[in-house]
Amino acid sequence: MSENNEILRAKEIIKRLKNAYPGVKPGLDYQTPFQLLISTMLSAQCTDRRVNIVTKSLFKKYKKPEDYIKVSNSELEKDIFSTGFYRQKAKNIKSCCRQLLAKHDGNVPEDFDELTSLQGVGRKTASVVAGNAFGIPAIAVDTHVLRLSNLLGFIKSNKPEKIEKRLKELFLKKDWVNSSHWLATHGRLICIARSPKCGECFLADLCPGFKLENK
Repeated sequence: MSENNEILRAKEIIKRLKNAYPGVKPGLDYQTPFQLLISTMLSAQCTDRRVNIVTKSLFKKYKKPEDYIKVSNSELEKDIFSTGFYRQKAKNIKSCCRQLLAKHDGNVPEDFDELTSLQGVGRKTASVVAGNAFGIPAIAVDTHVLRLSNLLGFIKSNKPEKIEKRLKELFLKKDWVNSSHWLATHGRLICIARSPKCGECFLADLCPGFKLENK
């Protein structure tokens, strides 16, 4: 398929996703860029639902970077225990908060490179924060986006950076932020990893993965 046809197919897929999930929004609950940063760091290898349960009380106890720094590692680890990998996450959060205070006056930077320079902040986390907290065009590649990007034939790769680059080539810039939410929502509701509802999928006619499964 030519590149122009691929772009047209991607445009139609985005159009259908947009129509199906018009009120899409981030799965994480937050009120400030700092809260979104912490939530996204906690969401690694953890569901948004579990993170939201944890942060409901966490954000009442810890309101600013200083609050995370002044408590002991063991206390913070206990507070985030159920999100998994709690020791590394606590270490990263504390280091990140120290950097925010030392370099950014306690504020979350809007610049993408400055975001990724923070401890524990990779491209996915930086994309989530840049796109949702600051409205800066970015595509966050989570497990759903990675899986659906391959199933839908956008790319054959398990490398998030390659997938991010390819999606940016295929999607309009104005759709970058929401494209992550649309794909992730579709992955949770229809294109479920263990039991995909292909018979109910409104993308089936455009999906190489569906065609392969139903030969």
